[in-house]
Amino acid sequence: MFGRAILKRSKEVLLIQKQLRGSSRIIPFSHPSTHQSFKFLTPSISSHFFRAFRSHPIPKFTRNFSSVVSAGAKHKEGLKLLVTGGSHAQKVVGIWLFGSAAWVFSMVVLGGLTRLTRSGLSMTDWKFTGEFPPLSDEAWFQEFEKYQQSPEYKRVNKGMTIEEFKFIYWMEYGHRMWGRALGIMFALPFSYFLHKGYITLRLGLRLSSLFALGAGQGLIGWWMVKSGLEEPPTEYSQPRVSPYRLAAHLTSAFAIYCGLFWTALNVVMPEPPAESLTWVRGAAKVRRLALPVSLLVGLTAVSGAFVAGNDAGHAFNTFPKMGDTWIPEDILEMKPLIRNFFENTATVQLNHRILATATLISVSALWLSTRKLDIHPAVRSVIGSVFGMASLQVTLGVSTLLSYVPVSLGTAHQAGALTLLTFMLLLNHTVRRPSLALLKSLPQVVKAN
Repeated sequence: MFGRAILKRSKEVLLIQKQLRGSSRIIPFSHPSTHQSFKFLTPSISSHFFRAFRSHPIPKFTRNFSSVVSAGAKHKEGLKLLVTGGSHAQKVVGIWLFGSAAWVFSMVVLGGLTRLTRSGLSMTDWKFTGEFPPLSDEAWFQEFEKYQQSPEYKRVNKGMTIEEFKFIYWMEYGHRMWGRALGIMFALPFSYFLHKGYITLRLGLRLSSLFALGAGQGLIGWWMVKSGLEEPPTEYSQPRVSPYRLAAHLTSAFAIYCGLFWTALNVVMPEPPAESLTWVRGAAKVRRLALPVSLLVGLTAVSGAFVAGNDAGHAFNTFPKMGDTWIPEDILEMKPLIRNFFENTATVQLNHRILATATLISVSALWLSTRKLDIHPAVRSVIGSVFGMASLQVTLGVSTLLSYVPVSLGTAHQAGALTLLTFMLLLNHTVRRPSLALLKSLPQVVKAN
């Protein structure tokens, strides 16, 4: 019996491998169409997604995949759901995780506003438990006196009025309190869902790690701000935070956002959209291209953090040339050589230009190379959105540079980087490999209606 079972299992695996290599045979199984479960990924992505998610995709999803789950139990290759408790639990946990990701997105945007308005150094101390803002004129004067001792006031804002100080103080205070509110908004539902038994051990460990990283983000933020409160190395230098610490703070925020968004997708979409083995093979080809492009998008975003940390956007405000030349002469003047790539204004901006251009070319190549592939409409729609967003992001970057980094465009450019990364995450998620149980139930091609 044991040998017969192994032989039967081997034949099943070989059959699926033949199907994936392009065998003309059709698997004699039918599977409920997954198209309705993933209709939010078709052309109007955001509107379809929220309309479908607000109504009843989860019950449909559960019905569509009930046969897959039972098949998985039989073949020990079934779906590994992150949430227990049925469709209602999937829906509420998914809403909570998408909401948390959106909150982190707003934190990134607010952080960009704080930096661009030079508000980040207005609060000269930090308390782990938080603090109340000044509530009286005397308290405001005390805070203002602390700020007047800082290098930024002495070298940049000397003569600032207390009303002007209040504006930058409220910007920084709001950024800090918004982050603490996120911690509460995340922790309370997390505890409730744990109590209800909705969250599996695997999901619980993942979310606990993200929560710990979010708590550490406050420490990273203060570590960054503290570097801007120190005296600059020369009397000609303006006080600003360390570009390394700013890059660490922004990269950590991006990592938290990506972790939350990916996890939310896993909760509401345990399986990728697939209706035939032909579409699965097409998705595999897209996947091989999407991963390196995603890494390039992430690297470009990190390089942008060093542009911000060095105020490199206020130099060489011409395009495509940098001033009168294509490559400035002083790009390698710092010693040791490696410092130029992180601290030299000219080198940092040149790197970001090159990476941004390479990103747009790579995304365009991805879009062109997949136009003739036989892939799921949801995958094709996301690829089109990636191409459109990459084009918009480059346009925003050039416009920001030529306009000497106005607050509005600078903030939009930072938000655009995270939006492009969002689309890349969505693309990688929709082209991931289906479970063996789902593969066994797919026909060779989509049947015509």
